[in-house]
Amino acid sequence: MVEKKEQLYEGKAKKVYKTSDPALLIVDYKDDATAFNGLKKGTISGKGVINNQMSNRLMEFLEKNGVPTHFVQELSPRETLVKKVSIVPLEVIIRNISAGSFAKRYGVEEGIVFQQPTIEFSYKNDELGDPLLNHYHALALGLATQAEIDTITAYAFRVNEVLKAFWKSCGVTLVDFKLEFGRLEDGTIVLADEISPDTCRLWDMETGEKLDKDRFRRDLGGVEEAYVEIRRRLEEKL
Repeated sequence: MVEKKEQLYEGKAKKVYKTSDPALLIVDYKDDATAFNGLKKGTISGKGVINNQMSNRLMEFLEKNGVPTHFVQELSPRETLVKKVSIVPLEVIIRNISAGSFAKRYGVEEGIVFQQPTIEFSYKNDELGDPLLNHYHALALGLATQAEIDTITAYAFRVNEVLKAFWKSCGVTLVDFKLEFGRLEDGTIVLADEISPDTCRLWDMETGEKLDKDRFRRDLGGVEEAYVEIRRRLEEKL
């Protein structure tokens, strides 16, 4: 068993620790919540446990469906052992339905079902506000190679295909979601970060009720209850 060492990093939602194995890290999920690039801050009780356990189950599920991930082993309700990766500084957003910043940016109402999913890239840089960019910008800035972008794009659409069908079986519509990818030491691209109500828009298929972080962003109330409900539905299937 690997030994937990000193803290390496603390972000908005997670802490990362070194371990006795240089190829492995421990991720510790927090209850802290932020929105609008950190301008809004708060706490969602129990969020860390829910996000950790949901991410782990979904990553195991994706591994079985052809998407390699950084997941190794769940150590506790809040802690998970992962492969050490160098994060590709691109946030990858897949959208199936208009919502959030997409609806605001293009002046359309929420809830428009796209004929096919869209993909967006943003530059993972808090100081700049994670600006949108296209793959030519990513190449110019040296953020990724064309081969890496092609691999990331293929994996992202595969994740969408697998998770849309899964959430449908739970009575949930997968509206959109954000992914991050990392490079292993040998350069292999794998899915990293998390998949949770923090990073996905999840709507009840019958009522349209939001079961994700938008309840926090928009002061809708019932945030903790929504996270508990989405975990309950997931655990009935996985």
